[in-house]
Amino acid sequence: MGDISRGQGRTITDQDAENITRVEELAYELKVETVMTRNPITVSPETKMNVALELFRGSRISGAPVVSQEKIIGIISIEDLIRSLQNNDLDSPVSKYMSTDILTIRGTDPVIEALKLFVNTNYGRLPVLDPDEKLVGILTKGNITSGLLKALQIDYHEEEVRRYRASHLFQDINSDRSSLILRYNIKQGDFIHGGAASSAIKLALLRLGASPQIARRTGIAVYEAEMNLIIHSSDGGVIRVEIEPHQISINITDDGPGIEDIELAMRPGYSTANDNVRELGFGAGMGLVNIQRCVDSMRLESVYGKGTNLKLKILLEKEEKFSEGNTGNKEK
Repeated sequence: MGDISRGQGRTITDQDAENITRVEELAYELKVETVMTRNPITVSPETKMNVALELFRGSRISGAPVVSQEKIIGIISIEDLIRSLQNNDLDSPVSKYMSTDILTIRGTDPVIEALKLFVNTNYGRLPVLDPDEKLVGILTKGNITSGLLKALQIDYHEEEVRRYRASHLFQDINSDRSSLILRYNIKQGDFIHGGAASSAIKLALLRLGASPQIARRTGIAVYEAEMNLIIHSSDGGVIRVEIEPHQISINITDDGPGIEDIELAMRPGYSTANDNVRELGFGAGMGLVNIQRCVDSMRLESVYGKGTNLKLKILLEKEEKFSEGNTGNKEK
């Protein structure tokens, strides 16, 4: 893993990565131009300090870029106005008190870069420039807060729409048997993507309206089967999940090497994983045991040297069924 720091002097661990919040993700995804204040109020270097004072008071701002010939040459802030008041010097031009030590940012930069600048400096605002070095906006910490909150609201709304659409999947479908089939190809030795299929299936179930308990049971069962394909299969395999209003059927197949002794393989702690896999923290011999605990029925068929087929079923109780046109928590 690369040396990626989160905060000062500390490397992000796998646990840190798991605990990264959606707000932190958005800070990397959102661009400065989406949260900045466009067409900010500006002053010229010749503007008198008393005029700037009235402008700040009337517009309720605490700072403004100083612009000359469409280029930013400084920043005038409320602190500068206070200094001029203390000196009884409000008739002087802004150029006398403005700060020329300007820190700017591009509109196309991610918000996280602005946050870094705010954390590492005492600046209260950042002028936002376009590729031609022209001022296109102003960015404050308040802009970032408002932008993140708005993005979270949009995120929430979009997720609700996705959930609504998914939960109404079976609505108005006139058939004797309706089902949704999900299929995932799993590669042998692909530990980097291990768990991706089970996570996708769990999310799909939640959006369809499954109870958290059903989604967790299915997720654990599929995860263990997925890791078995990654660890033990010769060329990977296929996970096929069929979601029906009354049950979830899971079929896992591979083309080898098969299981020599199924009864022995079902014993807790028994594993044929090699030392390299064990060093990665896998191959504890609890995969099939954990699967059996999570499902209502399990059928394991294997021909040594040829392949394995694992069939699982999770039955949905009356209150858990995926009913047509509802969220799956009630039956029509």
